[in-house]
Amino acid sequence: MFKPLPMQRIALQVLNEDAPLAALVLARAGVFNPETTRAYAERLPEFPGERYREVYRSARARLDKILAHCGLPGNAGAPGGLRPVTIDELERLDAWLGDVWAECSRAQEALRRLDEERRHVEQLLRTLDNFTALDIDLGRLSARKRFLDVHIGTVPAVNVGRLREAAALAGYVISPYLVADGLTHAVVAGPTGRETELSGVLNAAGWRAVAIPPELHDRPDKVRRELRERLARAEAGNAAQCGRVESLQREHRARLAVAADTLSRAAPYAELEDALRARGGLALIGGWIPKRDLRDVKRALDRSFGRPYVLTARDPLPAERGEVPSAMRHSWLVRPFASLVKNYGVPRYGEFDPTLLFAASFVLMFGMMFGDVGQGAVIAAAGLLFRRKLGSFAVFFVAAGLAAVVFGFLYGSVFGYEELIHPVWIAPMSDPMRMLGVALAWGIGFILLATGLTVYNRLIDGRWGEALFDGKGVAGMLFYAGVIYAVYRSTTAGRFGEAEAVAIALPFAAILAYKWRHYRAPVAERVLVVLIEGFETVLAYFANTLSFLRVAAFSLNHVALAIAVFTLADMMETTGHWITVVLGNAFILVLEGAIVAIQVLRLEYYEGFSRFYSGDGREFRPLTLKVRVT
Repeated sequence: MFKPLPMQRIALQVLNEDAPLAALVLARAGVFNPETTRAYAERLPEFPGERYREVYRSARARLDKILAHCGLPGNAGAPGGLRPVTIDELERLDAWLGDVWAECSRAQEALRRLDEERRHVEQLLRTLDNFTALDIDLGRLSARKRFLDVHIGTVPAVNVGRLREAAALAGYVISPYLVADGLTHAVVAGPTGRETELSGVLNAAGWRAVAIPPELHDRPDKVRRELRERLARAEAGNAAQCGRVESLQREHRARLAVAADTLSRAAPYAELEDALRARGGLALIGGWIPKRDLRDVKRALDRSFGRPYVLTARDPLPAERGEVPSAMRHSWLVRPFASLVKNYGVPRYGEFDPTLLFAASFVLMFGMMFGDVGQGAVIAAAGLLFRRKLGSFAVFFVAAGLAAVVFGFLYGSVFGYEELIHPVWIAPMSDPMRMLGVALAWGIGFILLATGLTVYNRLIDGRWGEALFDGKGVAGMLFYAGVIYAVYRSTTAGRFGEAEAVAIALPFAAILAYKWRHYRAPVAERVLVVLIEGFETVLAYFANTLSFLRVAAFSLNHVALAIAVFTLADMMETTGHWITVVLGNAFILVLEGAIVAIQVLRLEYYEGFSRFYSGDGREFRPLTLKVRVT
């Protein structure tokens, strides 16, 4: 619950021909993480599955492309039985999938070309619409002439009059034939030899030349008839190819489902990769299994194997701790919080798993910073209402919303109204200093707990010196506790005596001595570095503690935003008042809710995880038996 499951290193020795079956059994168990067996590299130098993996990857890629481009097969269901897939069977399947993909790709390429043709013809028809009013051969209009200079294009409608006058001075006439979207489509014609003079006139008027595509070089009515015939042919061809694709789907659906099942049974052996080694007729599969699942795996192997096998298991060696994958089992209640923890990193093997602590502290801090009965109920209701879309994160929304509801009762706040219910504990604005004091106490407890977990993790790793004497170890905890005790005594009893001085000085001296011992440099540099690092320790504890004041600050900010909303609402009449209240609450829910969640996550990551959680562990990735459909 609070740390990864105990793991054991296993070595499964089987005959070479039994290795695919062994991989299937391990995959069906779903608890075996393959691992490179370096210890057997010299004794077992062969990699028997290389050709198998190559063919599997080819077949897998072809099936994925077929499913993506030519439609999905029928429901393949779970893999059928534990019959291993031979290399010959896999090669035949790969060849067949290659033939099917060739058929599918030809059909898809034909569909693509026909679709391009259809879009091209439709674009030509739209272009032709602009020339409908010109009942002449468009090819002759666009052709270069010996004595006549012709231009076709558009000009802003407001500039037509000025262009007509200016063109006339250059010996040209303008003939508009279409007005659309504020633009006038026109033909400008005149004698050759004055093109340069006309060019300046056209540019000044905002003229844009229009090119006539070669396909339109004929009379518009004839071109339209030909284009419609082309479009009809493209649509008929498209329908024929769609029918061909549907025919391929019907023809191959059942066999594609079988292919998916076959590849799902071939996948475990192919995915063993370097975890499978061999010599002669003997193969060895190495990896990690949770200790509690080892007995079930042995029983599964006994049921499936008719020939002898050897399974050995041992606990991880101290030198292997960094290689052991971390397997965590979380209930559905904390799964969304586990995802957020995983975003920071995976715990090392044996390291404290902070998921439950993270879930509890996150919910509590969110509730304290966003305490409101109504708004919390909306968040919880949203989590329930959209649970299908949110998936496991629906629990996250419900938990955060309920925490806000609880603190809303403690604060006496319902949608920002503080007069509807009496606060069970305190209205934040009634005593801000008390809220700050509670937040400070929470931060102190949080930091002490995080430092304690740092000590635990270092002891687990065998780093006794760091665990006892480092600034984030026992000495650091005692120093921090001593400072808190001294401050408390100074503020409540008005004294700072020898006991307080000793409580601070002794652990701080231990921290400095530890740093002095472990830093090798000339004396002057050594003194400077030790003092700077000691000061950094003091500053870090001080800054981390102050960071938790934001817990109270946001609870006060939440009330202040509500006051601002009601101040604006009171300036409105009845309808405007309620619209402002509703929109204001929506604004607080969305914007401040997101900000509070981010701030809580920041406190968890930077004031908590950064102290005790390495997050550089290896994730447990078991071999599994499943049907992959893309």
